[in-house]
Amino acid sequence: MTATRERGEAPALAAAAFQPHALTLARRWRRIRKKELARQVGVTAAAVSQYELAQSRPSPATLARLALALAVPVRFFAAGIPAPVTAGHPHFRSLRTTTQAERDQALAFGEIAWRVVDAVEQHLQLPVLRLPSIDLPEEASSRDLEAAAVAARHALGLGDEPVPHMVRLLEAAGVVVLTLPDVSERVDAFSHWYGSRPFVFLSPSKNDKARSRMDVAHELAHLLLHHDAEPGSQILEREATAFGSQFLAPSRQLRDELPARLDFEQLQRTKRRWGLSLKALVYRGHAMGIYSDYTYRRAMNMLAEWGYPEPADLGHREQPSLLGKAAALLAEHEHTVTSVAEQAGMSSDMLQVVVSAGSEITLGLDVEA
Repeated sequence: MTATRERGEAPALAAAAFQPHALTLARRWRRIRKKELARQVGVTAAAVSQYELAQSRPSPATLARLALALAVPVRFFAAGIPAPVTAGHPHFRSLRTTTQAERDQALAFGEIAWRVVDAVEQHLQLPVLRLPSIDLPEEASSRDLEAAAVAARHALGLGDEPVPHMVRLLEAAGVVVLTLPDVSERVDAFSHWYGSRPFVFLSPSKNDKARSRMDVAHELAHLLLHHDAEPGSQILEREATAFGSQFLAPSRQLRDELPARLDFEQLQRTKRRWGLSLKALVYRGHAMGIYSDYTYRRAMNMLAEWGYPEPADLGHREQPSLLGKAAALLAEHEHTVTSVAEQAGMSSDMLQVVVSAGSEITLGLDVEA
């Protein structure tokens, strides 16, 4: 069969097995409105809506134009990969400051990443999910959140010691952690379940280790405590922040290490040990009654004047590595970008975007087929 004939048959085969959800997924990932997509393809916006609602099916020629406009292969629309069954709701920290289109794009990237993870797991066994089960009272107190954080630490094998690397900890526990690519900077860290795995997404705009560690701990709180809760509540966000801070530095240990008086040299040493920002340490000291209201306000004003990076900068943000390592291992066993991308129903370029988002450095599979 000639290449020309293969290219001609691919749209026809894809049109016959067309999946409406895949069109919605690709359109949201590219952040293209129905009206604009229709204009590029040469159909009406109503026709695009009908395709996505499974009320009609695009012709092979129209499907080829849709694939071109959305920069996906035609097989993306007919890969036989259904939408993942998800548990709970996505927890966006920036729910009030982002548009629906921005959130849709971020969630679409998550589902595309889930496709890649599913394809990878057909060849490799990724870490088994082992997040602890934590029950929190409906009206949780600060003591309840502290106890929950301590229980989670012990379940994950931390004991009383600082967390060496938050991202690595979650990856070892079976959570897929990714850096968000090409999405609005207004989309902060968020978490969501795709299929049987939880995913945590981090913003690349926060290139600060202490802040990124807190983001990961905050999202871990949502995964453990708020899987059935409706997102957007400021109560849930405060609980997640309190849990995350306690998870990074339990009060029982931190109380003995915070200086009794405002001493930024000692606070910087404590920051380096626990990987918690100076602002978080001052806040915790005030909450524990170590610092008076006056001292707390003075310290926060000083930190606000200094801005970011804070004194005792810990360096660049923590980055994921699980998918990068998986890609390197697959390449050793002669699984190429092309073969894995075909399983995921996407192009090699799309797969590389996901792999890079889950890599400490730019890694990938051999491109050769």
